[in-house]
Amino acid sequence: MRIIRHHTDARDATRGAVVAIGNFDGVHRGHQAVIKAARQHADEMGVPLAVLVFEPHPRQFFAPDAPFFRLSSFRAKVARLAEEGVDIVFALPFDASMAALTAPDFVKEVLIEGLGAVHVVVGYDFCFGKGRAGDITLLRYMGEMEGFGVSVVSPQGDDGEAYSSTRIREALEEGRVEDAAHMLGRPWFIEGRVLDGDKRGRTIGFPTANVALDEIVTPRLGVYAVAVEVTDGDHAGTYKGVANLGKRPTFNKQDVLLEVNLFDFSGDIYGAHLRVSLVGFIRPEQKFDGLDALKAQIAADAEEARQRLA
Repeated sequence: MRIIRHHTDARDATRGAVVAIGNFDGVHRGHQAVIKAARQHADEMGVPLAVLVFEPHPRQFFAPDAPFFRLSSFRAKVARLAEEGVDIVFALPFDASMAALTAPDFVKEVLIEGLGAVHVVVGYDFCFGKGRAGDITLLRYMGEMEGFGVSVVSPQGDDGEAYSSTRIREALEEGRVEDAAHMLGRPWFIEGRVLDGDKRGRTIGFPTANVALDEIVTPRLGVYAVAVEVTDGDHAGTYKGVANLGKRPTFNKQDVLLEVNLFDFSGDIYGAHLRVSLVGFIRPEQKFDGLDALKAQIAADAEEARQRLA
């Protein structure tokens, strides 16, 4: 898969694609339907399948000091798009000049002159251009005038509610990771390198691999049953475990950290890359009076996690 960072950088090999447009934060089941529709058109026309996203996310541009909200890092998003069979990702910078483009100018300068799009696929609620003034009606009209096709994918969801990144964030913030997984089509995960921590866990019989949250939404703090993939190093593989996501109030910490205890595992994975999927919420984070109380609760949490993951 190729990643193009600016619409003026598109060359013959990446021009003339079917282009699915959206933020695709989380690449949830609604996004997957858009990509599937774009793939069908690309196959019929014998051209590449491309996805157009903005990096950074427009919300970060307009509200840079707002709390982190993204469901996945750019790296994770690209990996998911590759799994969905996307050939090209146009990751265009969302800056002041992009924000100032009117909807007609976005179509002309980006879609036509830049990407040479032959067909565009969007979701039912797609808006674009300065002030989000452009809508599907305008996009279809310009497609007819400029010679590219437009397809709109209807809402995807359950019980009258469409899958959305907003609903998934709300589910995660409430600890409803099963609901989030349903909308995503897979468990939501946190990924990153194992950090060199306090090594306190090994002294109480529960060694942990510590991973920091990388500018993504913070789920409900607490203890989770987790499925873990170690993606590199000598211990690469899949494991089950229990994890605490929180500030560790027993030890008067303030930063949010994911501490993962892998079941039936012994080895050194410092520096390894982990993908930790949150499978089930067990309990909120809490402060304990001492190490004995903490150890007893961790043992109970681990047993609960084993049962959830069985």
